[in-house]
Amino acid sequence: MGRGKVELKRIENKISRQVTFAKRRNGLLKKAYELSLLCDAEVALIIFSGRGRLFEFSSSSCMYKTLERYRSCNYNSQEAKSPLDSEINYQEYLKLKTRVEFLQTTQRNILGEDLGPLSMKELDQLENQIEISLKHIRSRKNQALLDQLFDLKTKEQELLDINKNLRKKLQETSGENALHNSWEGGHSGASGNAIEPYQGFLQHPENDSSLQIGYHQQAYMDQLNNEDMAAAHHPNEHGRSGWI
Repeated sequence: MGRGKVELKRIENKISRQVTFAKRRNGLLKKAYELSLLCDAEVALIIFSGRGRLFEFSSSSCMYKTLERYRSCNYNSQEAKSPLDSEINYQEYLKLKTRVEFLQTTQRNILGEDLGPLSMKELDQLENQIEISLKHIRSRKNQALLDQLFDLKTKEQELLDINKNLRKKLQETSGENALHNSWEGGHSGASGNAIEPYQGFLQHPENDSSLQIGYHQQAYMDQLNNEDMAAAHHPNEHGRSGWI
């Protein structure tokens, strides 16, 4: 059973395309070598891959000799063309020249230059053409402004969402810090209140004279001595000083 007809078109799959290129490249190089060897022909083959890699084959010792031979033959064939071909080329040149001159004149008229030779009908056509062009330009400008405005509003909404999230995180962080500070303040206050009432009981006995042995007896004797000294220096009721 014979093979069906294969449709030649670009292979979309990249891997399959590379595999097919490698196989057919090798086959083409092999065919060029066989043709040069069997038919004693001068063959030069140049291949550029899709990635720009160069593959070449030349049956001669130098590829440049074959290319120079090709250039010489091509140049001679162009010089050997018939006068009829030259006449056709000249007519084509005249047509292109006339077309270029017409386009240049139209461009100057659109810019408001060289309007003198134009008739009223041509001026009306030029005005209508310019108005239509202005409508297209304004429409395109308005569409560009609307697209730009939509992009700016989208960016504004994104920035607002980011700002909202940052503010929410900041509030959560501030709440956690306030809770932590209040917990630390309550803990330190409770510790200070628990210690202060016992400070009076933690004084050293040496600093409190009322806790020393014989304190009350010594104080009573000092008081009696002070009273005797005061009576000795003050006169009694008969005008003489003495003990009471």
